[in-house]
Parts: sequence; C-alpha cells; structure tokens
Amino acid sequence: MRQLKRKARIRYSIRKKVSGTAERPRLSVFRSNNYIYVQAIDDVRGNTLATASSRENSVDKAKPPVEQAKEVGKLIAERLQAQNINRAVFDRGGYLYHGRVKALADGAREAGLTI
Repeated sequence: MRQLKRKARIRYSIRKKVSGTAERPRLSVFRSNNYIYVQAIDDVRGNTLATASSRENSVDKAKPPVEQAKEVGKLIAERLQAQNINRAVFDRGGYLYHGRVKALADGAREAGLTI
C-alpha cells in the first residue's frame, strides 16, 4: 500500500511540471511486466495525437525488451513526424529513467524527435 501512495506522489509531482500542447505533446509512458506503451497527448485539448506499443505486429517479439522499447520509440517518432510534430515533452510516468523507459526515449531521439 505504501508503494502505491509513493508512486502516486511521484506521478503527481511529475505531472505538475510536465504538460503537452499540440505543437509539443507529452509522451506518456506506461510500462507493464511484458509490454511498453506510449501516447502523445495534447493536454490543452485533452486529445491523444498518436500511440505506439510493443504489442504491435511491426515490433519484433524475438528481441529483448529493451530493444523492443527502442523500436516503440522510433514508431512514435515516425507517427508524430507524419503529423509535422518534431518536438515533445517526456513524461516517464513515475518510472525511473532507466532500462526500457530510457531506451524508448533514445529510440524517439534517434528517429529525429527532440525531447
């Protein structure tokens, strides 16, 4: 129970500082035990502009989870660039900036997205 309260407090403190717009959406990350998901969100209007996850067919399931996360980062960057969006704000969702979360951000940067 104490861990849930701690995680909620961390998430809240991040969301106080990070907000997305149509020109610079918030990349919100959710990490489960098996998959990683990311959404590009315009907080002003409350719209989701693009999504990507490691459950998609274009992501190679034979690769290690960190490599899959990097592919997901590249996917979200490509989808945003198709909408002429080249900048974003990264919301790690209370997770440590390490491992799969870091790989996702690095993949998005490699594909040309400025975070």
